[in-house]
Amino acid sequence: MQKLSLDALAREHLERAAAAPNGRSAATVYGGHEHTLRQTLLALTAGTSLADHDSPGEATLLVLRGRVRLTSGESEWEGRTGDLIVIPPARHGLHALEDAAVILTVARRG
Repeated sequence: MQKLSLDALAREHLERAAAAPNGRSAATVYGGHEHTLRQTLLALTAGTSLADHDSPGEATLLVLRGRVRLTSGESEWEGRTGDLIVIPPARHGLHALEDAAVILTVARRG
């Protein structure tokens, strides 16, 4: 069994994001290319975005800290600490409205 402190990991990666030129930091929390399930912690400083990209499979976004906006086409959803957003199976992007840390969970298409 493995146990992680998501709070400590979020804090660490928010510090790394603040020091990074692109305002981002990420780490795989669980899984990877050899697994169906993958969980990644993403930390973004306020104003930082992930450009539109294709959906790799079923996915959710759990906001650990801060506020983010997920966009897909003409639709958008705002998430704040504690919110879970189901990511649509379409091109989408993410924008940090304030310093934010999220857990991206993806179940890869087989």
